[in-house]
Amino acid sequence: MKVAIIASNGGAFDAYKVLNIATAAAASDAEVEVFFTFEGLNMIHKEGHKNLPLPEGKEHYQEGFDQANVPSIPELVETANDLGVKFIACQMTMDVMNLKKEDFVEGTEVGGAATYLGFAKDADVSLTF
Repeated sequence: MKVAIIASNGGAFDAYKVLNIATAAAASDAEVEVFFTFEGLNMIHKEGHKNLPLPEGKEHYQEGFDQANVPSIPELVETANDLGVKFIACQMTMDVMNLKKEDFVEGTEVGGAATYLGFAKDADVSLTF
């Protein structure tokens, strides 16, 4: 099975959605590719992914995440990498935001929309967050 995900929002809730689905699919032997664009790049930014904001008024969820032993975003990023989830950082967005490949977690590749579409055209599941 192939799972293609677009991550275009950069908050903690979005990161949990993207990374939970990506890691669950990869753990089930799916081939998974996540295309990070615009604010979604925060999820794989070396520093940014450590401090993703919760939506205003939803800060109380952090206590619930901690009590439920939900892995942190950095732990989920590492797990996704370990499971072979392919991270693609959007070249156009990187250019607009003056970001370099070195700004992102290890294993991140850089590509454009055509890179994502080449994978997604045959995907069994396509999701956008």
